[in-house]
Amino acid sequence: MSVIVTDGGFGPDDFEGCRAAWDALPANAGGCAVDLPSDCDPSALPGIVAAAPVMVRIAFPSFADGRGFTLARLLRAFGYDGRLRAAGHVIADQYAMARRAGFDEVEIDDLLAARQPEAQWLARADWRAHDHQARLRA
Repeated sequence: MSVIVTDGGFGPDDFEGCRAAWDALPANAGGCAVDLPSDCDPSALPGIVAAAPVMVRIAFPSFADGRGFTLARLLRAFGYDGRLRAAGHVIADQYAMARRAGFDEVEIDDLLAARQPEAQWLARADWRAHDHQARLRA
């Protein structure tokens, strides 16, 4: 099972649409979720945005693999305004960075949720107030 982390805490996965791999994306991905690996070629991102999937899930195979943050930022820069999910080995300490990169939510497994309970994620939910720019403006 998966746990979805948002600024409001833990919740169930409520996505019920179809899923497609990024390299097998239909021309109009309408109600589909597109799964992107962390090693996805950034030149493919404009095509993914053009297909207009309802959700993009970017895989994080390891908490030390930050390529997903770059992919999220690039997707947002290319105009993707749908649901963007980080899926895999994202830890609570990375939640604020995930939100700043453009992710709407993080999908973790039950084991990680047990090791890092909801309170640890909620401590980072005020991600707008604790960034470098906010501290400079204060």
